[in-house]
Amino acid sequence: MTNPPPNHHADFEHLIDREHTDCVKYDARAARFGRADVIPLWVADMDFAAPNCVRHALAARVAHPIYGYSIYPEAFFSAIIDWQLARHGWQVSREAIVPLPGIVPALNLLIRALTQPGDGVLVQTPVYPPIHQLPLNHACVLLENALIQTPKGAVIDWPDFEEKIAQARVFVLCSPHNPVGRVWQRDELSRMADLCARHNVIILVDEVHADLVFTPHRHTPFASVMAAKNTRCITLNAPSKTFNIAGLNTAYALVEHPALRDQLTHALQAAGLTSGHCFGITALIAAYQQGALWLDQLRVVLQYNRDFVVDYINQNDFGIRVVRPEASFLLWLDCRALMAKKNLPHDDALADFFIQQAGLGLNPGLSFGAPGTGFMRLNIGCPLSVLKTALTQLNQAINADS
Repeated sequence: MTNPPPNHHADFEHLIDREHTDCVKYDARAARFGRADVIPLWVADMDFAAPNCVRHALAARVAHPIYGYSIYPEAFFSAIIDWQLARHGWQVSREAIVPLPGIVPALNLLIRALTQPGDGVLVQTPVYPPIHQLPLNHACVLLENALIQTPKGAVIDWPDFEEKIAQARVFVLCSPHNPVGRVWQRDELSRMADLCARHNVIILVDEVHADLVFTPHRHTPFASVMAAKNTRCITLNAPSKTFNIAGLNTAYALVEHPALRDQLTHALQAAGLTSGHCFGITALIAAYQQGALWLDQLRVVLQYNRDFVVDYINQNDFGIRVVRPEASFLLWLDCRALMAKKNLPHDDALADFFIQQAGLGLNPGLSFGAPGTGFMRLNIGCPLSVLKTALTQLNQAINADS
């Protein structure tokens, strides 16, 4: 595969210089990797321009010279309702929507509000580092349901899940899963919901990657399968990953359970986090109302990038294996054979190999929990030309004399 994907849009191949814009992905390279010249394929934002509808809406808002405190208008709520119904077939009520400053702050507020020190919090590792750190942030017991890595993708260790859920107060689900790229099927979600209901466990669901699912897979909102199961659930979502607007710090919770919704609202009020971001509100409304076509084009590009990188790696004798993810722009690289091949004795040596020998900045798998040892996470949300250069450098580093 060397040609642009079908239905290709030129904006997705345009190289945009992000240096000196105070962005984490580029301007934190020296601090993170010890050198500022690595190709950054780490933090989970993309190198694609946000859709024109968002940029035009923001420009119009910027044109008004006062940026004071902002309310959440009805258009904010209706945009979320319409988007969830159109994209995922999920009918959300207006009263269920709670605006948030971000998913990670909300998760921390919820763990603080819903648990006592010593309570068990179950997560499925390897998992997004802020989720993995939640129990430790609040003096809770970290319960890890380690996913089983198979040649066809990660699967749930059900006996372990059943044992751990009985010890938990809260279960934090990542759906679709970051970093392994699984799109959980309805029967898997239903089984998790049944077990949580049996043990009176509250579920917090991070669905921020829900819009970035590849054909033929389909995201199923967790709350849509557990309505009749007497299960307490809070769904957290945002347009941040979907439309590459993470810096606008605008998210939302979907909470049909009145008591849980009150607890979240009170926690936000106590933390002083009820004011809206004037640009984030504008961006969400524009993205959800007008961004569907852009998203469809993006998914074609990401699926092409995914297939190009996965095929390249799996067809070469790198000592790296990667399962084709079902969602998102993140690849979970199994580098354990590479470690043996290049005599890399531990995870720090593996990370150093990617930085110093290949000139690439990736996320070390160990930061996602102990089951991530020997893995690296690679971000494919960038022009194909960048990925080709990165793979060439990786190839040269692996085949160089030790």
